Amino acid sequence: MKHIKAIVSILIMLLVIILIVENLGQLSKALTLKVDLLFWSHETPPMAFYLVMIIVFLLGVLIAGFLGIFERFQLKKEIRTLSREKVAKEREIESLRSAPVYEAKKEDSEREQEEEIMM
Repeated sequence: MKHIKAIVSILIMLLVIILIVENLGQLSKALTLKVDLLFWSHETPPMAFYLVMIIVFLLGVLIAGFLGIFERFQLKKEIRTLSREKVAKEREIESLRSAPVYEAKKEDSEREQEEEIMM
């Protein structure tokens, strides 16, 4: 499976390289990004399109990383909670296993007494 992943990764990288080489002229065109809000306006200096793509990709990786870390902390908290519940339930089961069983004997003796009275 590791070899298949490596082969697929190499093929994808090769495809990306081919696309970049074929479209280098279009990717090198300069563009400016403008943000015009009611309270703030900004315009970036001219930069190549491939640079914008790299910046957006890295921002996406960064945001996904932070979301992954946040999710990991939530899952660790849930694991701790479930582990505590498991330990508590195991203690309860052990206490029930070691507890003497008197109630069943009482019920049996009460039934025997009722049967003797009826006879």
